[in-house]
Amino acid sequence: MVVGGYTNEVETIVIGSGPGGYVAAIRAAQLGQKVVIVEKDNIGGACLNVGCIPSKALIQVGHDYAHSKMVSPYGLSFGETSLDFAKAQAWKDSQVVSKLTMGVETLLKKNKVTIVKGEAHFVSKDTIFVTPEDGLGEGYRFKNVILALGSRPIELKAFPFGGDILDSTGLLNLQEVPKELAIIGGGYIGMELAMAYANLGSHVTILEGMDRVLGGFEPDLVKPVLDQAAQLGMTIITGAKASRYEKTAQGIDLFYQNGEKEEKIQADKVAVLVGRRPNTDNVSIELAGLDLDEKGLIPVNDQMQTKVEHIYAIGDITAGPALAHKASFEAKVAAEAIAQVEGVAADYLVIPTVAYTEPEIATVGLTKAAAKEAGIDAKVASFRFASNGRALSMGNSEGFVRLISDKKDNRMIGAQLVGPGVSELIAEITLAIENLLTAEDVTLTIHNHPSLAETIMDASEILLGHGIHQ
Repeated sequence: MVVGGYTNEVETIVIGSGPGGYVAAIRAAQLGQKVVIVEKDNIGGACLNVGCIPSKALIQVGHDYAHSKMVSPYGLSFGETSLDFAKAQAWKDSQVVSKLTMGVETLLKKNKVTIVKGEAHFVSKDTIFVTPEDGLGEGYRFKNVILALGSRPIELKAFPFGGDILDSTGLLNLQEVPKELAIIGGGYIGMELAMAYANLGSHVTILEGMDRVLGGFEPDLVKPVLDQAAQLGMTIITGAKASRYEKTAQGIDLFYQNGEKEEKIQADKVAVLVGRRPNTDNVSIELAGLDLDEKGLIPVNDQMQTKVEHIYAIGDITAGPALAHKASFEAKVAAEAIAQVEGVAADYLVIPTVAYTEPEIATVGLTKAAAKEAGIDAKVASFRFASNGRALSMGNSEGFVRLISDKKDNRMIGAQLVGPGVSELIAEITLAIENLLTAEDVTLTIHNHPSLAETIMDASEILLGHGIHQ
């Protein structure tokens, strides 16, 4: 018995209902387990409610708004455009986020997963206690538990969240478009939302401590994004360390160090988007007998199993990129490992990464430099969207597709793309790499014409030395 409430006996419990948690719960239920899922906030987790999904909705609103105000190259005139941003936010919340959260909840119930609302804390290696917003709460003794705790925005000491200092959640839920928006952090989240608000009419200033924004991507992939940022009137200041702020009658004076000199910019709102931290510090993890590494992550094996054999961890609280699709994959691995499905392991070769900037950037696998470092003699081929009929007919032909193959056997090992629709195109190359396909395999696959996907076929032909459209 747990003090304060009744202790339930549970076969498998999942803590967290994000893209890792809800997938784990459903897959475990499909495999015959009796499953309870615990969520302290909204079903769907950060990604669905305050991350991936709402950000893409606002990116779309910004794109359409800006596009309607552009001078059309093919004689199309829209007239004067207006934006009711509060209505756009209502659409995002009711027609996108709420529909998906209700959909996830329906899927859980359809698979007979019991949903428990409240905050979970370990009591021992086999028991948690769940405290709801009101009431005494209850204990749950489990045979297996999958931790899908997710992550949260990093808060800087000098810039505590609240009021006009926003995290990503606050920035996504503004009811008015700020005239002057300052963003601390030029990673992919910072650049995505910066470009969205620039499209919506904000003058955006980005302060980035490194020597360039989007540092995780190669410079030639970032250049078209920087060109578009300049067209949007964005100000990007690199080598800038935000240090303090002062509230004024006009808004906020944001101070930063640039070398030895202190500089200042003025803003109506300041968003701090410098990364995320794992939510492993608020569930009494030590009572489960688990240790954290120096980054606050939980070490796991290739079945997502921790050192306590009946405790599994997935997603942002484990090593690797904090990406929703990684969490979902690992969720299925953990659920199947618990069910003792033969041969299950997180043995993926590659994970695609996408920045939903303008234009989009997408990468997967090795770059040429990484291949060289790994001792692989690689071939590289690029094909520009400017030579693709579909891109030209869309009036959107900036960027290129670059493919990397192993010279020894032409096996596909990497790709870097920037341009229209690359967030969708990257899936083809990911499939090719994961299944050990060669440039010949890609080339001998008939791609529909006209299509953006033909750029992949064209680049593959160049890899083989017989490019048609180069």
